[in-house]
Amino acid sequence: MANGKVEFIDGELMARVAEEARLSPRLRMNYNFHRSTDEPINRLINVMHRGTYLPVHRHLDPARSESVAVLKGKVGVTIYDDQGNLIQSRIVSPASDCVGFDIEAGVWHGLVVLEDDTVLFEIKQGPYAPIVASNIASWTPAADDTVAVEKFIKELEEKFTKL
Repeated sequence: MANGKVEFIDGELMARVAEEARLSPRLRMNYNFHRSTDEPINRLINVMHRGTYLPVHRHLDPARSESVAVLKGKVGVTIYDDQGNLIQSRIVSPASDCVGFDIEAGVWHGLVVLEDDTVLFEIKQGPYAPIVASNIASWTPAADDTVAVEKFIKELEEKFTKL
């Protein structure tokens, strides 16, 4: 058996990426384990802080599924129908009974970060494909509309504090 690279997801790695995320304008940062975005499976940790914005989106063009486990922190996950109606929501955290989720291609979903230093472990089909406009929900605020984005995040945070 050939010896390959081994990386551990430990406190030092998570703290280092959390600091990079804190300094990022988007308040999040990925650390990729895949060597190339062309690999058939992309594996990464995504470290996020409260206030990061992830628009409601889907992975349909191209069709991709994704699996996520929350290693640290807490997120609220929202699932929508094609008309933008919220059909399911769930708090996901290693401290809760739900520690992850798997989303098939084409499912509208969103995520709000409920604790700073939240760490997600994500597995996605490759090769990497950036989100295109047709995969972003028309009812979600544009990333450059800071007032609407702040309102959207606040409404989601309030929804999840009631759960």
